[in-house]
Amino acid sequence: MADWTLRPATAADVTAVAEIRAVAMRPDLERLGRYDEGRVRQRLRDAWAPAHTWVIEVDGELAGAVALRRAADCYWFEHFLLAPELQGRGIGTAVLDSLLERCDREDVPVRLNVLQGSAARRLYERRGFTVEREDPVDVFMARRPYTATA
Repeated sequence: MADWTLRPATAADVTAVAEIRAVAMRPDLERLGRYDEGRVRQRLRDAWAPAHTWVIEVDGELAGAVALRRAADCYWFEHFLLAPELQGRGIGTAVLDSLLERCDREDVPVRLNVLQGSAARRLYERRGFTVEREDPVDVFMARRPYTATA
């Protein structure tokens, strides 16, 4: 696996991350008949909140992003994006695990949504996420905190 790090996002990162989003999500959005060249980028720009977003860097280069937003009863895991050429190399799993450990230490559940038919769903299921509800586009999943017993 390549060396990866998380660093706090800044407002200046939004354009590069929006481009990664457009490329990474295109196959799933096209399959669902929902790909729009401008909208895929604008949705990220509209939701960009550096206060709870990290940039994923691989070998010192911007490679994606992830947000972990606190809500009243959970964390929302959002905007998990990794450049397609880096997917399948264990980086996404490692990033997810590091953030889930934080949530587990705080004893807080995590929620997310993933596109119907996305390969990412298998990663989330392997990490304990279960389906709460589905619609024609999204699958909403949740994971209870893991607490080790002695």
